[in-house]
Amino acid sequence: MTALLHNVSGPGSTAVLLPITDGPFNLTAAAQAGPGSGQSLAPLCTLCCCGFLNRTLAVVFMVSLAFAIVVGNVVTLTVFVQTRQSRTPQGYLKVSLAIADMMVGVLVVPFSVYTEISLMVMSSLPIWYQGSSTSPASSSLGGIVSPWQPCMLIGPVFAGCTFVSISTIFLMTLERSVAILWPLQKDALVTRRRTLLLILLSWGASFLLALAPLIFSSNFILEYNECSRMCNYTPLLLGGQLPPDANILLLFPTFDFTLLGGTLVVNILSFTSIQRYSRKRKLLSEGSLSDGGGGGAGGGVGGCPHRPSFSDIKAAKTIGILTFAFTASFSPIAVFVLGNVVGYTWCNFSFVAFWILTGNSCCNVIIYSVRDHRFRKGVTLLFKRDHSPPHGDKS
Repeated sequence: MTALLHNVSGPGSTAVLLPITDGPFNLTAAAQAGPGSGQSLAPLCTLCCCGFLNRTLAVVFMVSLAFAIVVGNVVTLTVFVQTRQSRTPQGYLKVSLAIADMMVGVLVVPFSVYTEISLMVMSSLPIWYQGSSTSPASSSLGGIVSPWQPCMLIGPVFAGCTFVSISTIFLMTLERSVAILWPLQKDALVTRRRTLLLILLSWGASFLLALAPLIFSSNFILEYNECSRMCNYTPLLLGGQLPPDANILLLFPTFDFTLLGGTLVVNILSFTSIQRYSRKRKLLSEGSLSDGGGGGAGGGVGGCPHRPSFSDIKAAKTIGILTFAFTASFSPIAVFVLGNVVGYTWCNFSFVAFWILTGNSCCNVIIYSVRDHRFRKGVTLLFKRDHSPPHGDKS
């Protein structure tokens, strides 16, 4: 998700909300250039944010995170592709989630690393960089063609992959809820073809939503923000005012919170059914012991033959943990947007918020390793296969 607005501190210690300058660059450049408006605008990127030591630590963190994301999701994809038991609707959804996470580690994070290193070692800013006040495009928009902005690719990729992750977790929750609530109809309702179709639709809809501000409006640009170290959408001022279609950015949090809310509701229904099933099983066990085993195993729990399997219950709990992890990583972004709306300047916190969300891309493999015994077995077989001796060496 991208930041809705930037804000700076105006004179007299009052926080004022300013989305961008008249040029296609963010407020950091405007503050550095001193636009002569009679106001002293505090730069968004201060020494504590963008000093040499801070950039160095940020680069080390980004490189480590990119390595963890790529390696973890490569292992996840390899296990699910090579394990025949994983070729199920749930396995396809996990592969979709891993691909979205790996794209973040392959494209989004390395671009931030490249930009931060360029800002540290180069004597002049990259020509595409939004803070380059020496560029002729910073003086006027009319008649001057700006250089191609890499954020036009990186920004939608990050936003699209975030939306794919949310929608995939929602689909995984629906798939497990069907297995819990209607176990006999699971194979008829949840098929591989339907799952693949839903995956394709989720990818198409997610990236269409990520590109919506560029498709449906000409009043937005994507640029690298020195605070978040990310490519963010920024609205252009029209005569000192926000464009009339600035509210299109509200599509992002609306989509996110709608799917997360739906996922929460479905999880509550699933776990309520699991709790009811566990209670009936406990009562049946106590009754069978008191009755001398008369409860019988053939009638199902509490006389209900439509009971979910143990693997379905454990998978539902695993997906619940995935949902909780994603919600926890997304919550700082929600706080950051709320702070922007009320007029707070949170440069350091914007970095924390965006990169906590990015760090979630390496959490899924950890959750699978702890919760999914099939995944652990697949990883074990994968590494044993790599180090297994040739047949001629076996005695």
